[in-house]
Amino acid sequence: MRNAPTILHLDMDAFFAQAEQASKPSLRGKAVVVGGLGPRGVVATASYEARVFGVHSAMPMAQARRRAPNAAYLVPRFAFYRSISEQVMGLLRELSPLVEPLSLDEAFVDLDAGGAAWDSDSARLAGIRLRADIRAVTGLTGSVGLASCKMLAKIASEQAKPDGLVLIEPGTERALLGPLPVRTLPGVGPATGDHLRRAGIATIDEIAEAGEDELVRLLGKAHGHALYAMALARDDRPVVAEREAKSVSVEDTYDVDIHDRVRVELEVQRLADRCVRRLRETGLSGRTMVLKVRRYDFSTLTRSETLRGPTDDPAVVREAAARLLESVDTTGGVRLLGVGVSGLADFTQEDLFAQAAEERTDGPEEEPAEEPVGEVPVPVEHQWRPGHDVRHAELGHGWVQGSGLGRVTVRFETPESEPGRVRTFRTDDPGLEPAQPLPLVRRRLEGDGGGDGSASVPPVPGLVSDAGPRPESESSARELSAERISYTE
Repeated sequence: MRNAPTILHLDMDAFFAQAEQASKPSLRGKAVVVGGLGPRGVVATASYEARVFGVHSAMPMAQARRRAPNAAYLVPRFAFYRSISEQVMGLLRELSPLVEPLSLDEAFVDLDAGGAAWDSDSARLAGIRLRADIRAVTGLTGSVGLASCKMLAKIASEQAKPDGLVLIEPGTERALLGPLPVRTLPGVGPATGDHLRRAGIATIDEIAEAGEDELVRLLGKAHGHALYAMALARDDRPVVAEREAKSVSVEDTYDVDIHDRVRVELEVQRLADRCVRRLRETGLSGRTMVLKVRRYDFSTLTRSETLRGPTDDPAVVREAAARLLESVDTTGGVRLLGVGVSGLADFTQEDLFAQAAEERTDGPEEEPAEEPVGEVPVPVEHQWRPGHDVRHAELGHGWVQGSGLGRVTVRFETPESEPGRVRTFRTDDPGLEPAQPLPLVRRRLEGDGGGDGSASVPPVPGLVSDAGPRPESESSARELSAERISYTE
């Protein structure tokens, strides 16, 4: 434990929903729900206006629609959120070299390591500046918690929500934690909370009073010791800038159970390719291939196979996934499929022999196959997803409000415009095409640099001012897609 609150925890407020509201002037101040929109979709994020109706993350989307029927329901734009997250993480790294991202919208920062803070006053000032910088660069708000350890900093940021800052002074930790419910502590979920409640333990003070031996008896050695230490505000975990990835996986849930075995096989191959792309984005390879299948009756089967060496070859991963699928009975129907890779490394077995293989290749190169002449190209069929960006040849930039029955409804507005007008088109209208998101903030505040008092914000990958086409390739049958990278603590 430190004697100064120099651990900062940042949590962006309702990140996905807030980004959508900032991007779409007509949704500001209104209930917005982001997630999978099909009957099996779940809520990824709900705006604070939607939370008033009891909508929250991980809730089934059907239940959310019953509670907030007039909310705007949008499909996530992960590339857009990731680009904003990169801006925010860049601001955090200006404060300290020790930044530990937990997700796209959440991170710990060791202010002391960067010399950004050394006592309560300097820590509070750093937090105030950070929130102002995030607002200036992204147009969004974040909540900041400051404390002497990671656990307390995260609790402080929760108390600061939305758009606030809470600093826990060293020496006041026990008094602050005491009356809080046991679910406040990390690692105490619904099951553990109910178990403690049945034992007469409802607050953190009561955890401390119960004693370490009683907690070990109730919860087991590891969990009992850890929970008792947290109740006494003991947390010596350092902020770790780089964490070793344990696995990379992708999965999809389907609106309608898949019964056709050929379709299941094709979906597994597609997931294997996506998993490889995620591997290569992180510069990793893996030895153990994992297949996950959730069947019609909610039973979940997992199959795995370990190769002789790590790989990021899509053909190898596809073949391994296909072999694993052979041992799974899917005749009753499949509602979820996933492909993952674990046993990660930062090299591939093939790399060791690639150069020698190239040197042994002395035959003539294959001539590329000639493209058939006279074939008429098949037009691309766009999928118009609610919330996604489009551009019309005459009306400019807008976003999809909804589609169906051969029609797509678009609201034409930009982050800097007034709420825009709505128009409906045929889904195959030649003047309408998918587009990339526009920047949320084009210029910094007046006087923040530049001779004319308006310095441009640095360009961000994935955000453009002149949006171009961005074709969609995912199946409309798939709902909110999960792409996961797991890390060691």
